[in-house]
Amino acid sequence: MAKVEVKDLLDGGVHFGHLTRKWDPNMAPYIYMERNGIHIINLYKTAAKLEEASQALGKIAASGRKILFVATKKQAKDIVAEKAGNVNMPYITERWPGGMLTNFVTIRKAVKKMASIDRMKKDGTFMTLSKKERLQVDRLRAKLEKNLGSISDMTRLPGALFVVDIKREHIAIKEAQKLNIPIFAMVDTNSDPRQVDYVIPANDDASKSIDKILTHVSNGIANGLADRKAEKDAKAEGKDAPKAKAEAAPVAATQEEE
Repeated sequence: MAKVEVKDLLDGGVHFGHLTRKWDPNMAPYIYMERNGIHIINLYKTAAKLEEASQALGKIAASGRKILFVATKKQAKDIVAEKAGNVNMPYITERWPGGMLTNFVTIRKAVKKMASIDRMKKDGTFMTLSKKERLQVDRLRAKLEKNLGSISDMTRLPGALFVVDIKREHIAIKEAQKLNIPIFAMVDTNSDPRQVDYVIPANDDASKSIDKILTHVSNGIANGLADRKAEKDAKAEGKDAPKAKAEAAPVAATQEEE
């Protein structure tokens, strides 16, 4: 995996923290200095933490578990949707559905409702409804798609949560903590890093900074998925080898008889 370059993080403005009066004292170990009333994040620590988090996420992906990305702030939505989508991971970029993790069974029912509407449209049942009913079903389908479409493939609880802005996504953080799901997050100088298992100290307000961090994280996940595929392919080849030997044996026997 490509090494994290401090200069690259600097170019992305990852080092800009919040105003000093808004800081959380628990972020002190990750702060380099204060400049013009703003805290500056120590990018050497960010680079080390980013590499550590990316490797850990790669291992989770290699184990076959899903990583749920959560970012509902405007400047992070599109970036998260793109990066998570590239590695086929679920994401929440609209409002966090309360009980998304702690009441996962109910959320799965809503996702199944979406699938049943799609089936109705395919088999023609949908057209047997009245115009008013069809309109209601379409509205429900659109609402479910907006809120839950990106997690429709998530059939069980995720192996980890990746959060942009832990203050904003505090409900998601609490639910993950309750279920002991590992939390990875971009943590700015105004947040408490003790809530997170893998802290990536970084500016979580600028889209350029979010993009830099997410690019590296998604690369780590992609590497994990590639390792998983290679392992599966190797196992499949291993299974085929005895079969090939067994098939070759009768042929060899026939040649000997001749």
